[in-house]
Amino acid sequence: MKKLILTGLAAALVSASAAFAQIQVDPKLKAYQPVSGVSGNLNSIGSDTLNNLMTLWAEGFRAIYPNVNIQIEGKGSSTAPVALIEGTAQLGPMSRAMKGSEIDAFEKKYGYKPTEIKVSIDALAVYVHKDSPLKSLSLQQVDGIFSSTNRMGGTPITTWGQAGLTGDFANRPISLFGRNSASGTYGFFKDVALGGGDYSTRVKEQPGSSAVVQGVASDIYAMGYSGIGYKTSGVNAIALASKPGGKAFEPNPENCLSGDYPLARFLYIYINKDPKKPMDKLTKEFLFFVLSKAGQEVVAKDGYFPMPAELCEEVKASL
Repeated sequence: MKKLILTGLAAALVSASAAFAQIQVDPKLKAYQPVSGVSGNLNSIGSDTLNNLMTLWAEGFRAIYPNVNIQIEGKGSSTAPVALIEGTAQLGPMSRAMKGSEIDAFEKKYGYKPTEIKVSIDALAVYVHKDSPLKSLSLQQVDGIFSSTNRMGGTPITTWGQAGLTGDFANRPISLFGRNSASGTYGFFKDVALGGGDYSTRVKEQPGSSAVVQGVASDIYAMGYSGIGYKTSGVNAIALASKPGGKAFEPNPENCLSGDYPLARFLYIYINKDPKKPMDKLTKEFLFFVLSKAGQEVVAKDGYFPMPAELCEEVKASL
C-alpha cells in the first residue's frame, strides 16, 4: 500500500490515544469563513460509508446557512457517478476512486472529467466480535477467509482453527459479513485484500456498513469488513500485516498516514466542475466547509481520520 501522503507531514497531522478514541485535528487547519449570498438546494447521492459524515457536514453547514437545503442518499459508491452524469446530484461521495469506465462515461457526456476531492481518511477495518481472541491476520489470510480464488497466494480458510485459534473456536466455521456490489467498500476490499479475486459465497452481503458491524457484534464466531467510522463497542478492529509473518499494524491514524496499515484509503466527494467556468457558490462553500477545521472536526467526531492542513489547503486550491 503506497503512502497516503508525504511522510514528512506525519508529525503535524493527527494524534490519537491507543484506542484512537480521542482523534485530534491538525491545529493548523483554518477556520471556515462564512460568506454572503449562500442559499439553495444541494443533493448528495453515493457512498453509504460517507452517509453519516455527509449528514453531519450538512447539519454543520445549515447551522451557518439556514436557507440551504441538503438532501442525502447513501446507497453505495456506484450510484454517485450515475447521479453526477444524470445531473440528479451536485455531490457524489465515494469510498473508492472512480473507475476508468465511470470517468469515461462522464467525460463522454460533458467533455471533461469529474473533479475528485479528498475529504477524509479511512481505515477499512476487519472486525471480529469483542470477545474473540483473534488479534491480527495477514492479508493473505484475509484473502483465504473472504475469497474463493485465493489470489494472494494462500489457501482457503473456513474455520477459526485454520485462522490460528484453538480451544472452543478451533472447529467453528467463520461466519462472514460483507457489503453488496454497489458499495465502494466492496470494490476496494476486493481489489486490495482479495487481489482482485472473487468473494466466497459464504459472505453474507449487507446493504449498509452498520449492518456488517451489527452482524459481527451479534455472533462471536463472525468476521466482517467495514469503515472504521462504524466501529462500535461490540466489535474489535484487528491489526493487519501486508505479508505473511510480517508485522501487523493497528487501524489507527498514524498507521494509515504512514501507509503501514494495508487497508488505508481516502474518502472522496466527486463533483461536476466545468474547467472553463467558476464553480457555483453553494457547492464550493460546502466543500470549503468540509475542508475547514470545523469540517475535519466532524470527521474526527464520526470516527474517521481528519486530513492534514497542508493537504486540505492543497485540495481547496484545486477548486
